[in-house]
Amino acid sequence: MGEFQFSFSVSLKSLISEFKKQKKELPIGFKYKNELIDWHYNFNHSLEKEIELEPIFFSDPKSLLYLRHTASHILAQAVKELFPSAKLGIGPATEDGFYYDIYYEKPFSEEDLEKIEKKMKEIVEQNLPLERIELSKEEAVELFKKLKEDFKLELLKEINEDKVTIYTQGNFLDLCKGPHLLSTGQVKAFKLLSISGAYWKGKENNPMLWRIYGIAFFSEEELKNYLEKLEEIKKRDHRKLGKELELFTIEEDIGPGLVIWLPKGAIIRKIIEDFWKEVHLRRGYQLVYTPHIALQELWKVSGHLDFYIENMFPSMELENRAYQLKPMNCPFHIYIYNQKRRSYRDLPLRFCELGTVYRFERSGVLHGLLRVRGFTQDDAHIFCKEDQLEEELTKILDLVVFFLKLFGFSEYKIFVSTRPEKFVGSPEIWEKAESALKKALENKHLEYEIDPGEGVFYGPKIDLKIKDVLGRFWQCSTIQVDFNIPERFSLVYVGEDNQFHRPIMIHRALLGSLERFLGILIENYAGAFPFWLAPVQIKVLSITDRNIFYAEKVAQRLKEEGFRIETDFRSEKLNYKIRIAQQEKVPYMVIIGDKEESENTISVRTRKGEILNSLKIEEFIFQLKKENQPYLLFNEKS
Repeated sequence: MGEFQFSFSVSLKSLISEFKKQKKELPIGFKYKNELIDWHYNFNHSLEKEIELEPIFFSDPKSLLYLRHTASHILAQAVKELFPSAKLGIGPATEDGFYYDIYYEKPFSEEDLEKIEKKMKEIVEQNLPLERIELSKEEAVELFKKLKEDFKLELLKEINEDKVTIYTQGNFLDLCKGPHLLSTGQVKAFKLLSISGAYWKGKENNPMLWRIYGIAFFSEEELKNYLEKLEEIKKRDHRKLGKELELFTIEEDIGPGLVIWLPKGAIIRKIIEDFWKEVHLRRGYQLVYTPHIALQELWKVSGHLDFYIENMFPSMELENRAYQLKPMNCPFHIYIYNQKRRSYRDLPLRFCELGTVYRFERSGVLHGLLRVRGFTQDDAHIFCKEDQLEEELTKILDLVVFFLKLFGFSEYKIFVSTRPEKFVGSPEIWEKAESALKKALENKHLEYEIDPGEGVFYGPKIDLKIKDVLGRFWQCSTIQVDFNIPERFSLVYVGEDNQFHRPIMIHRALLGSLERFLGILIENYAGAFPFWLAPVQIKVLSITDRNIFYAEKVAQRLKEEGFRIETDFRSEKLNYKIRIAQQEKVPYMVIIGDKEESENTISVRTRKGEILNSLKIEEFIFQLKKENQPYLLFNEKS
């Protein structure tokens, strides 16, 4: 560490011997004042004073943050030892693992990845203790100047505090707030997974860094299970399946993050959109359509230019006026509200739209359908009185649960995000809105967690994450209470007292965006959509050319019942035709040969390989209609 001298205040480490003496399980770290801290944490006051510490043990999912953050430092140390001219960016733990962004003169190869992982294992075997050291900001700048770590110096410029912390392990050090494990030797089961390019801070004008991804667990068995799951995820990758099943394409020649829906993908979208509209119309919503572009002034009034400009496409000049592609649908719905004077008798007013919006996502974060630049929100805005808020929220939650169950999602994590530091409106109305959100969830017997301070500036919200068949959670549904936009646009209604009152506005999306939700669906179903949603429901196959006439009659009968049919009457072997249909994940294959033709029956094969012989076509139609059960349930219960 050269000439730099460091002093330590009282450390948690003094407690380790006490835990061991009492033969208690040693926590991996602690929660202190809503912050995760580790054994290296230094208090500026005596430990004799009362301190509230919540221990975090290995069984707590948060313990993985300690492990993976430490693994990211081991990765950075390994890279610096193997490639001394490399410069370090950031290396956080993530929900799925860890990564480190590193600048180097040329891309890292797969062989480099193997060398780095080998070096990481050596660092683990050395069992280097980690230390947390507090420096003045000036000392830290001087230190990282000596180390020629340009990106760390840039990060230091953005820190407004007088003191910063670094972590050391052996000869390696890094600018970091923690938390970490006690030593590198505690990181046992890990694997480096991949390398990709990532612009520094996600901005394409900044230097390109190489992002090295990894995963770490506390046991080899957990690592093995995860790697097996990763293989299953690769098989289900919606980008791979989307191409194989001819659902969608994203072409660089057209533009990154802009989706083209191919005929089969467009059919799935149509089924979802038609059903979505029908459900909403039956539940008291009014369908609207709004432009893709508007005068920039609209976005000034709404506040998007103040709070959201980095995510908006640049404006364009037309006839000396600035226009903007819409990032949101809400301002248009407000203008619909303001088309005429509204009375308390009109409320609640519910406008819904499958509205396509455009957001300038940086190229480094684009990912198939899951992160795009143009997408369609299943959007709605409800304008209501304060005493209607709880009931409207309950109805929205009912609709959320209905739609998610329809697509096979029955497990969720639900969060109520409360008032942030910067907010509009009074604390009293925030408390009422937060209370209404909680009561609505309780009315539906839905468990939730509080996400303190994570509401948006204009109001609190409910966020719902769905769990897929692989145990992954995806953010989809969101319900937000807004006090800001009604104020900005001077929305009013005439109350029973003949006075003007301000309505409350609720923003809500059930599926989120159709693009993202379909990406999730493709991976959840592994491309094998349920019968009611499959773009091709039945494929009619002829065994010989002489069976084509009867096969065409069967296909026509099925079409008359509204089923989505394809035929394969080519002069190919039957097994080949079956294999193609299975690859296309068609739910049913109807096979027509001499026997079926002579008996006026059909043979049916499912994509799973089950076979039903000598079936009357009307029996088959009756069975298929039951499989369109989501529609039947909707018609019966709505």
